[in-house]
Amino acid sequence: MTIRTKTPNLLDTPPVPVQVKLAAAWTSFMFLYIYVDYFHLYKPGTVGNILAGVVFEFDISATWLTVMLASVAIPALMVMLSMTLPARVNRATNLVVASLYIPYSVFNAVGESWDWAPFYGLSIGIEVLLLAFILRSSWTWPRTPAAPAGPATTDPRQ
Repeated sequence: MTIRTKTPNLLDTPPVPVQVKLAAAWTSFMFLYIYVDYFHLYKPGTVGNILAGVVFEFDISATWLTVMLASVAIPALMVMLSMTLPARVNRATNLVVASLYIPYSVFNAVGESWDWAPFYGLSIGIEVLLLAFILRSSWTWPRTPAAPAGPATTDPRQ
C-alpha cells in the first residue's frame, strides 16, 4: 500500500486584495499616461508648437497648465486612495474616476492623422484596457456576508 501526500506547489499564488490590484493598475496607467505624453514630444512639430505657446488647439496658459496638472494628479492620487479609502467609498471612487478617464483617454486621438494611428491605437488601447480592469475589479469587489443577528433580547448584560 502506498500513501500519497500532496506536495506543496512552490509557485502557489496567494489571493491579492482588491486594493492592491487597483493601486497596481492605477500605477501602470500612470506610467503609460506619462510616457505617452513624453513620447508625443518626439512627434515632428510638437516642440515647435509648445515653444510657440500652443498645444493641440489650446493656448498654453496658467489655467490650461492647472487643468493638465489636475488630469495627471487625479490618477496619481488614485494609487494612494485605492490603498487607503474604506471599501465602499473606494469602490465608488474607482468606478467614477475610471469611467471618466475612458473618454478622456480616447480624446487624445482627436484630430490626429492616420499616420499616427499605431501610436495612438496602442497607447489608448492599453490605457482603456487598464481602466476596464479597474472598472471590473471595482464592480466585482467581494462582499462579506453580514453577521447574522442574534436573538432579540432586552437583557442589558448581553
